[in-house]
Amino acid sequence: MAESEKEAALPPKEEFSEWYNDLLWMAEIMDVRYPVKGLYVWYPFGFAIRRNTYNIIREILDNSGHQEALFPLLIPENEFMKEAEHIKGFENEVYWVTHGGKDPLDIPLALRPTSETAIYPMYKMWVRSHADFPIKIYQIVNTFRYETKHTRPLIRLREITSFKEAHTVHATWKDAEAQVKEAVRLYSEIYRRLGVPVLCSRRPDWDKFPGADYTDALDAVMPDGKTLQIGTVHHLGDNFAKTFDIKYEAPDGEQRYAHQTCYGISERSIAATISIHGDDKGLVLPPEIAPVQVVIIPIIFKKGAEEVLAACTDVRERLKKAGMRVEIDASDLRPGAKYYKWEMKGVPLRLEIGPRDLGNNVAVAVRRDTGEKESIPLPTIEAGVSSRFEAIHENLYQKAKTELENHIFDCTELDEVKEKIQEGVATIPWCGKKECGLIMEDRIGAGILGIPWSRKRTGTKNALSAREKPKPVCMLQEHIKFI
Repeated sequence: MAESEKEAALPPKEEFSEWYNDLLWMAEIMDVRYPVKGLYVWYPFGFAIRRNTYNIIREILDNSGHQEALFPLLIPENEFMKEAEHIKGFENEVYWVTHGGKDPLDIPLALRPTSETAIYPMYKMWVRSHADFPIKIYQIVNTFRYETKHTRPLIRLREITSFKEAHTVHATWKDAEAQVKEAVRLYSEIYRRLGVPVLCSRRPDWDKFPGADYTDALDAVMPDGKTLQIGTVHHLGDNFAKTFDIKYEAPDGEQRYAHQTCYGISERSIAATISIHGDDKGLVLPPEIAPVQVVIIPIIFKKGAEEVLAACTDVRERLKKAGMRVEIDASDLRPGAKYYKWEMKGVPLRLEIGPRDLGNNVAVAVRRDTGEKESIPLPTIEAGVSSRFEAIHENLYQKAKTELENHIFDCTELDEVKEKIQEGVATIPWCGKKECGLIMEDRIGAGILGIPWSRKRTGTKNALSAREKPKPVCMLQEHIKFI
């Protein structure tokens, strides 16, 4: 296949659905051919992206006082069925284990769709005194939901392979509310590290997490203008504490119910990252999560080949010593085919070194995000590569931020909303009442995402520095979402 034909094999990004599906296998992120609907296989390259992404999540949570644990996958039916409102929200999505071998089980076991009913019986035993608070525990596990809608890798799955769920316990409702704010801030920090700007909003009451007092959520706007929910934070009040009898002894000696939060993030974080940053050539990865951050391409001629390869090896070892993930492509492929291969995989920086470059004591650096070429002196190659990583990350974020803002439309009339939701997210004043909201949804064929945390659109650090009172504005988007 000619190199030009290879490049044409990936559909243009404007054909977003086809582009996304083809990119997953062409860049070796996920293989969709597993013989169960909604279950997919991580390729090693894709799993390395996952590992690097979840290293960021772990780092941010660990540094904020969270502790990682692991709870069982199987939940006894009697525990699972305790919280009626919660179960009603999941009853059509649960997988049940009913047999051990050929023998029926005394108590059917649910495969966790989420872990409240697995964790909270343990919290009942662990919580004793107000001195125990706050409890901030998270786990990264697989969860199972019987999705009957169209499944999609990383986005809508029957096995969520990388579900990070945190479960916290506090003395008072206000303490739990403070944790909700902190969780949204942490999630926004995670996405800032991924170069992904977010919309933060309070979900309407009829769309909150089953059993919660309220739900806050983070959404990304995908290249086709549709939203993707990429994080949720739930204030559970004392609802689950009453169900599972989670009490503590207050300073005055009284027994009181605890207040709780839970918040989750999944491999949708990766879906958003690759969708927002990618282009017609393939992946464009932020340096922090790229499995290969630098690829070195030796430009070989008959004369001076050994010197070029030696220089490439030296640069690789120096960059590795500086903590970077580096590969040399010394294969027999032509240079153009090598460029195509590594561009598809989203390697942030390509270094080309040939005899002329050696003569000038430089490497030619090519940025994946912009295609710009410039020379980096070999004696300072570590600093030169590091500074370009920073520039690449900031450029990716600012470009994505501009795209997000271009997909948000402030409206005053429902007819205007109906037009604008074809292109992105529309905002409109709203009384906040359910009856009004449902009428709006019905009239324009759109769902209310929620009340924005801030009128600053992108969910940046400044916008999230303090909680604003909900404003009489809601965000809407058409019902058929890319989620």
